[in-house]
Amino acid sequence: MRLRNAFLPVIAAALLAGCTSQPDNESTVVLKVGDQKGGAKSLLTSAGLLDNLPYKIEWSTFTSGPPELEAASAGAIDIGAVGNTPPIFAAAANAKIAVVSAQLGDVSGDALLVPKNSGLRTLADLKGKTIAVAKGSSAHGVTLGILRKAGLSLTDVTLSFLQPADAYAAFTQNRVDAWSVWDPYTSQALLETGARVLVDGTGTVGGGAPNTEPGAGAVTNGYGFQVASRAALADGRKSSALKDFVVRYAKALAFAKAHPQERADAWAKETGLKPEVATAAVQRGLDRAIPIDDAVIDSEQQLADAFAEAKVLPNRFRFADFVDKRFAADIKEVAA
Repeated sequence: MRLRNAFLPVIAAALLAGCTSQPDNESTVVLKVGDQKGGAKSLLTSAGLLDNLPYKIEWSTFTSGPPELEAASAGAIDIGAVGNTPPIFAAAANAKIAVVSAQLGDVSGDALLVPKNSGLRTLADLKGKTIAVAKGSSAHGVTLGILRKAGLSLTDVTLSFLQPADAYAAFTQNRVDAWSVWDPYTSQALLETGARVLVDGTGTVGGGAPNTEPGAGAVTNGYGFQVASRAALADGRKSSALKDFVVRYAKALAFAKAHPQERADAWAKETGLKPEVATAAVQRGLDRAIPIDDAVIDSEQQLADAFAEAKVLPNRFRFADFVDKRFAADIKEVAA
């Protein structure tokens, strides 16, 4: 999405913009795709994979994953890419969605940031503090993981539920003690405000090394997903378009890893991010397509159970019931 001043403010409502090289006629399938901060659109554009589509795409931009999946459940979009936590909150609400593909990303960009002059140095210092985070976002999951690692609970801190633009303002104005967020916001805050990483997704206090995948000490599993609406999956023509789209997306992830600067340039152009911010986010690490296997589902189930134990979610459920593997073989060929 196109945002003034390197992403701020983030657009709160969906904005539609068509993107296709196909003629506009009644027989053309229209795939409604949700996007965040120019992620999918700029990713596919940089790889040249939006050319000669056999269907039209209508893009909608969202501030974070939860409103994106609300739109998917309502049929306002057909598919969208989100982090590891939004599908859990959607599933808990029995949303009409299904995870259809997965990717694994670097987790050092998932970070709990503090102002440069903050006195917070250890995880124990978080007790009694206020943390800005988007409710139900991947950062919410990271925050829960950080607190559990520190031996703290959600009742030991105050969570200020803010979307990224509002959180950025609160953070820079010292109205919160810390901000849990993801890239490119992490890179933006580090470069533009001199923010400091208290702990990142690797579980490393003080920030981990770039390109570190989740390990034993990680506070997040690093997964992201393409999530489709049940209505679109039940529509034969749209299901075919969804298959083509998720395969193109997997190919675009591979292209980005092989051409990181092209990915950064497209990201900056699409969103208005400063080039140095986009480059820093890309250099930290990029996602790669992976199969949705038992390990992925089990990890998500553990995260869902952790939210239920923390009484954030009202009930337990089977994450596997919200997974559709119909495109697994096609994506596996690209991910191999």
